[in-house]
Amino acid sequence: MSADDPVEPAAGHDPLSRERAHLAASRAALRAMREDVESLDISDVTANWVNAAVLERQIEERVKALADLSDTPLFFGRLDYLHAPGSERTEGAEGEQFYIGRRHVHDADGDPMVIDWRAPVSQPFYRASGKDPMDVALRRRFGYTGGALTAYEDEHLSDPTEAATTSKLLQQEIERPRVGPMRDIVATIQPEQDEIVRSGLAGSVCVQGGPGTGKTAVGLHRVAYLLYAHRERLARTGTLVVGPNRSFLHYIEQVLPALGELTVAQATVGDLVAHVEVRGTDDAAAALVKGDARMAEVLRRALYAHVTMPTEPVVVVRGSRRWRVPAYELEDIVRQLLERDIRYGAAREALPQRIAHAVLVQMERAGEAPDDRVQDAVARNGAVKAAVKAVWPAVDPAKLVLRLLGDAEFLAEHAEGLLDEQEQKAILWTKPARSVKSAKWSAADAVLIDEAADLVRRTHSLGHVVLDEAQDLSPMQYRAVGRRCTTGSATVLGDLAQGTTPWATRSWEEALAHLGKPDAVVEELTAGFRVPTDVIAYASRLLPHIAPGLTPVASIRENPGLFEVRRVEGAGDVVAACRELLRHEGSVGLIAADARIPELAGELTAAGVSSVAPGEETTHDTRLTLVPASLAKGLEYDYVVLDEPRAVVDGEPDERTGLRRLYVALTRAVSGLIVTHTAPLPEQLG
Repeated sequence: MSADDPVEPAAGHDPLSRERAHLAASRAALRAMREDVESLDISDVTANWVNAAVLERQIEERVKALADLSDTPLFFGRLDYLHAPGSERTEGAEGEQFYIGRRHVHDADGDPMVIDWRAPVSQPFYRASGKDPMDVALRRRFGYTGGALTAYEDEHLSDPTEAATTSKLLQQEIERPRVGPMRDIVATIQPEQDEIVRSGLAGSVCVQGGPGTGKTAVGLHRVAYLLYAHRERLARTGTLVVGPNRSFLHYIEQVLPALGELTVAQATVGDLVAHVEVRGTDDAAAALVKGDARMAEVLRRALYAHVTMPTEPVVVVRGSRRWRVPAYELEDIVRQLLERDIRYGAAREALPQRIAHAVLVQMERAGEAPDDRVQDAVARNGAVKAAVKAVWPAVDPAKLVLRLLGDAEFLAEHAEGLLDEQEQKAILWTKPARSVKSAKWSAADAVLIDEAADLVRRTHSLGHVVLDEAQDLSPMQYRAVGRRCTTGSATVLGDLAQGTTPWATRSWEEALAHLGKPDAVVEELTAGFRVPTDVIAYASRLLPHIAPGLTPVASIRENPGLFEVRRVEGAGDVVAACRELLRHEGSVGLIAADARIPELAGELTAAGVSSVAPGEETTHDTRLTLVPASLAKGLEYDYVVLDEPRAVVDGEPDERTGLRRLYVALTRAVSGLIVTHTAPLPEQLG
């Protein structure tokens, strides 16, 4: 790489002028592509209104995908290859240049002007190096201000005499201030990240990454890549991003559209299991037991306890004939269904057909020739339906859980050998609810109902699921997500050190087993791109106490960042620290223990400092977000004021969880952090 600074615009500087001209021509070509789609006349090509509606929707989605985001660079790099097509080493052509961007753009003749970053020919932009140039002569990075191209920087990868240095444009892009939703990292993806992004659809991947290692962005870019490489398959099977809360999903929602992907659903685990309205809460002891994987077996036992062996024969009357299926034969049918690995509801639907088949066998022995219509009629016979209702009754999943949590004897019967008396007592309601609607269901109860629902009827499986902030899920929540991708694959993202629930993940191997993906490959990201060196070093003092054995994040940023631990007199000094940081460009987060949020909100209002809550859009005039520590996970701000670390720790039920919550809060800053405190700091911070 050239050791020179990035080339800035200068009068008559031909290379920069040519690159700007190519950018303008590419934007014009993209506009023409969009106008071509908008002008399509489908009146003569659709057979009926249904086809017309489908085609119109597809055209609308295509137009949205071709949108040109004015403040988003259309391309961010260029590759110049050494050899012509047909050579053993590259797809590129001698002297040919490929501009690498967020989406494909072609001119009126169909020739590419910008290559999608996901295309194979773009891969060397992320992976080529002086040691392995991948047949690239030159890699050029572009610098932008807003949507305007303002600089470029060259690496001559085929020149063995050129020493490798850090890309200044890359550092500037990583450290660039941000306001509002999460940015994509497509221009700054590193080789180890690119390897994860481009891994195949068939296999599942688990990414362990400390703060600022880009694991969330890697997961989202992996979805975008998979949709590019396997579009038809995933269009049929679907994709889903699962996040910890609505604030987080709102924060990341612009990344995929910026990459041209508009069809990826986003949800929380609560959204996935929303069979009932959640109006109640559990204490830690109850939530811990309800989230334990043993509850799956308790539910299975309780459900199949409804199946009873027949003691009476079934007599089917058809015309003048009576056909009798004896009880022992019915019992054989029921036992065969129980032995098969099919859902409770599917087996219940198969039972009348099995009984009807037994009747048809008797009819054939008597010389009759019944067909499928006769079998269906027998299956609908009143006597058969009555037998099925008695032997294999319909079960409502919510009512099953209602009874388990409200009936001590019923729970004890089916939890025997699985849950001890204290655990059973922890999850039993002190006052049983009278109905599903009147019950004050908790979030953990909703997951139990989802498990029961899957035992009755198989949950629909998607092609790929991304699960972010996974370390906070209970085993039962992992199962809930896992059944959404039983026939597909998953990308699991998380950091064991940031687990802040009583049931936080102890190891990825255990978590992946609950998810149903025990063979997933576990990758670890340890290079920090977001958190400044001084900040991550300070936060890492907590690692031996919260996650022994984890590799600390090593910041690769040249800028050490602003960092200060400041003793203050009260909330007024905290507001003063916020004002100080608001003088800088970018977003500011004031993170505090949940219990201190009302006081700080009042102090900000009294001081005339406007703020928003997590998930709300910041503006040019309001760049401060007031963040409860419980919602800080996954979010990032250019500058952070962390109020009263001791209160953050004390706000959790135990010290380890509190220290993990503090670790999360300490690592939300991109450019600078001021820690303010009146009480003594936790001793683990030194």
